[in-house]
Amino acid sequence: MIPAILRRLALLAVVSSGIVSPAFSQVEPIKFGKPDLKDFDPKNFVADSAAEAVVLCDFGRSRFETGTTDEGFKTVFERVTRIKILTKAGYDRATVEVPLYHKGTEEEKLVNLKGFTYNLVNGQIVKEKLESTAVFREESSANVTTRKFTLPNVREGAVIEYSYSVSSDFLFNFPDWQFQYSIPVRWSEYRAQIPEYFDYKMLMQGYVPLAVNEHLSSTTQFTVRWSSSIEPGMQGGRTAGGSETVSAQVRNHRWAAQNVPAFRNEPFMTSSRDYISRLDFELAGLKWPNQGYKAVAASWQGINNELLAHEGFGVQLKRAGFLKEQLTPLLAAEKDPAARVAAIHALVRKAVKFDGHNRLYSTATVRKAYDLHRGSAADVNLLLIAALREAGFQANPVLLSTRENGFVSTEYMPMLSRFNYVVAHVALPEGKEMLVDATEELLPCGMLPTRCLNGSGRLIMPKEADSRWISLAPQQRLTEYQQVQLTFDEKGGYTGKVHSEHGGYAGLQQRDRLREKGEKKFVEEMLSGREGWNLGKYQFSQRDVLDKPLALDYELTVAGGDAPVGTMYLKPLQHFGNSRNPFVHEDRLFPVDFGCAMDETLVMTLTLPDGYVVDELPKPTNMSLPENGGRFVFVAQAVSTGTIQLTSRLNLSRPVYSAEEYKSLREFYRLVVAKQAEQIVLKKKS
Repeated sequence: MIPAILRRLALLAVVSSGIVSPAFSQVEPIKFGKPDLKDFDPKNFVADSAAEAVVLCDFGRSRFETGTTDEGFKTVFERVTRIKILTKAGYDRATVEVPLYHKGTEEEKLVNLKGFTYNLVNGQIVKEKLESTAVFREESSANVTTRKFTLPNVREGAVIEYSYSVSSDFLFNFPDWQFQYSIPVRWSEYRAQIPEYFDYKMLMQGYVPLAVNEHLSSTTQFTVRWSSSIEPGMQGGRTAGGSETVSAQVRNHRWAAQNVPAFRNEPFMTSSRDYISRLDFELAGLKWPNQGYKAVAASWQGINNELLAHEGFGVQLKRAGFLKEQLTPLLAAEKDPAARVAAIHALVRKAVKFDGHNRLYSTATVRKAYDLHRGSAADVNLLLIAALREAGFQANPVLLSTRENGFVSTEYMPMLSRFNYVVAHVALPEGKEMLVDATEELLPCGMLPTRCLNGSGRLIMPKEADSRWISLAPQQRLTEYQQVQLTFDEKGGYTGKVHSEHGGYAGLQQRDRLREKGEKKFVEEMLSGREGWNLGKYQFSQRDVLDKPLALDYELTVAGGDAPVGTMYLKPLQHFGNSRNPFVHEDRLFPVDFGCAMDETLVMTLTLPDGYVVDELPKPTNMSLPENGGRFVFVAQAVSTGTIQLTSRLNLSRPVYSAEEYKSLREFYRLVVAKQAEQIVLKKKS
């Protein structure tokens, strides 16, 4: 919240004096409306053949201004962007979204919007103007309106450019900047001019080195007017209107990055926002003359008080009295505390269907969500907490940010806007505790949805001193178990029986697929890529026992050739093990985040055809990742005459592996895939 004095002070004139900053005497990197002919020459984009488009230049700058009324300071953000379209897939770059924050009657204003599309026709640059009819307004959220516009007549080889300004009275919402996108960027530059009155914390993230990183000071005179409504004691205790001229230091910042590679999405990662090169600002405090330093950044005490008093949050935690009749028989039937929590979890999970919206505050009330049998994540889980409290449990909310929303650091100043989800924390006897979420129909009690496995969450307690960060790393693993029996004939065909179990997060994934597809479609998709398989009887078990693995038993037949073969080359694990390495790139700049630890076990018994013996078996393997990160064990052995047993166990003991561990993890998987692809050679006795 900005203090009243800064809402009432107005700059009447700004006169430069003292040092003139070289940072702002630099030539602008782009001139709007003046495309370069070289940007239409395909030779200049040979190195970008894999890209759909290229950002030629992205230039932004922010400064402080004010009007002539007692409105206080405002920020003005100006941007010019030019993009080369290389393929049809890049046409989407011609549609641009500008988010604008608003609260009450105040809102950020988009002004001076201009845009052109340039096409080269018969050696001449032909430009088409962005029309006002191509600009639309969308309500993105309660406090954000998005202005969307689409540039006209975009073709392969076209160059598009646009410019606009955003004027904002919300000083806490200083414009951030992004240097990296999913397409290459030739030049990205951001300049910011910040008077000494404002203390912004700047968070630079990502892995792209800066070509320019300048921070220079200048002295500027501000003529300031104050109104008669300023509180006594401010500005030396003046209570009447007036003005004065003050000298202030202005910090001039200039950042630029050159030839920024396209951000590459990788398997097993959280939001790209966590790793993309960008610069974020957060207003930490104000330093107005004669007023000292006033911190404005949120504190956890303030956040606690705000949340617990909020109608859509803390107030809802006291409104589960209407569930008393349903809770009474549940509590009478179960005496064990954990079993009681599970029963209440089942009650809420079955009563309110999650509508897919991740929210921190309830949509209306938890009672309304219960009556409608539908609600957001906040509706469901705030109702769950309220019901647990009604049953006598010490249950409290945990704030978190989902994997798609991005990582929340426990080291920086708290920002409530970074959170988008809430789950329940339940204290149990003997110091035990569990995290509970009731949004997923097939989620066992005490297990969080995969989308919630993202670092740490903030436990909000009735007393702020008791609030703390809590790990979201799950106790459950992703477990896969397969027991396979295959009997071969002399033509190379075989029959088999397979028993598979999907436990923990694998069980959740497969139950979701089974519910969505149905048994028949589930099995049909399982057969995809397994040429020659003919499936016989199959049966699922423990479908509804959510805390047990989902089991599937089936029979299969694979036909052999037309005649007996003298030598057989078998790759029995090709349809049951890891067929490819998920880590295809040689390097990776950010962590590998599986979300949970993993265990895969495969036990296979092969019965050989009469008259055949083993000529070649894969050698045993026992290898480990550094720092006890995981292990792979493989054994192939003859257990009796005519019988071979293969055992493969893969364990990843941690949910997250650092970028420094990536090469070891990639090599580990390469060896796993290679070992499971090794063949067994059988020969017919002479």
